[in-house]
Amino acid sequence: MKVLRTPESRFEALPEYPFAPHYVEIDAGDGAGTRLRVHYLDERPDDPAKTSGETVLLLHGEPSWSYLYRHVIPPLVAAGHRCVAPDLIGFGKSDKPADRFTYTYQRHVEWLAETVFDRVDLRDITMVCQDWGGLLGLRLLAEHRQGHRHRA
Repeated sequence: MKVLRTPESRFEALPEYPFAPHYVEIDAGDGAGTRLRVHYLDERPDDPAKTSGETVLLLHGEPSWSYLYRHVIPPLVAAGHRCVAPDLIGFGKSDKPADRFTYTYQRHVEWLAETVFDRVDLRDITMVCQDWGGLLGLRLLAEHRQGHRHRA
C-alpha cells in the first residue's frame, strides 16, 4: 500500500491551534503489515487536582480534521476534562493511503477502534461527533460496548 504523509511544515503557525501533536501507529488492514500513523490531540488540565476524571472524544467529519475543535477544546480542558481528538486516516496530520478504494466505511471503523481503544487506551468516554464522526463513532460504541461505559 502506498501511503502519503503531509509534511509537518504544512501545519506550522496554524492560527489558534497551539496543541502538541501525538501519534500512534495502527495496522493498515492490507494484509501486508503496512502501518499507518494516526495523529491525535490529547489535552488535559495542567493541575491534576483540577481534573474532572471525564474524557471527551472529539470526532471530526469530512473534510475536516482535529483543527475543527480548536475552539471547543480549551473550555472543556478549563472545565477539568481530558480531550482527545484524532485525525481520521486520510485527514489532517494522519497518514493518507494513496489508493482511494482503501477508504471503506469498515476500514475507518477498524482504524478508529484500534486508535481509540488499543493505542490511546480510552475508556469511559463522552463522545462529541460531527458529520462522519457521528457515523463512525456511533458504530464504534455499538460494537465496543462490552467492558466500556460510553456516552454519546
